[in-house]
Amino acid sequence: MPDAGDHIPMPPHAYVPGQTARHPENWFDGIKAGVECCPSALALQDTLAWRAGLSYFEAGFFWECHEVLEAVWMQTPQATPEREMVQALIQLANARLKIRMMRPKAVGRLCDMVQAHLENCPKDRAILGLRRAQLQQSVDRTRRDNMQISAL
Repeated sequence: MPDAGDHIPMPPHAYVPGQTARHPENWFDGIKAGVECCPSALALQDTLAWRAGLSYFEAGFFWECHEVLEAVWMQTPQATPEREMVQALIQLANARLKIRMMRPKAVGRLCDMVQAHLENCPKDRAILGLRRAQLQQSVDRTRRDNMQISAL
């Protein structure tokens, strides 16, 4: 995960549709810019967009995570573990956002999608610096959190 020395610009607030203001359209352009010239799928983990996406996820900026990781996902080759891992993280961020929006059915559906993407990732090695088990723990936590909001 990126550390404080990575100089990742943090958004001024977390965008939650229907609850908070959306960021200006070009706010993430500088973060996503370096992805287009990435020489390989492996090199994507060194891009600012990938590192920012991970930081945003950890900090609870789920919409923002999705926004920057979409640029990474578009640069991954079809039918590769890298594409599956990026898509899994994007959908997991979306599931976490849906918890904030109190949409438990959407959370369950998204967690199922994340699970399907993870099934296409190897268990024995890291993909873009992430291991399948790491995301699985986040999926499990998201499902538990979703059960709590469903009970409300």
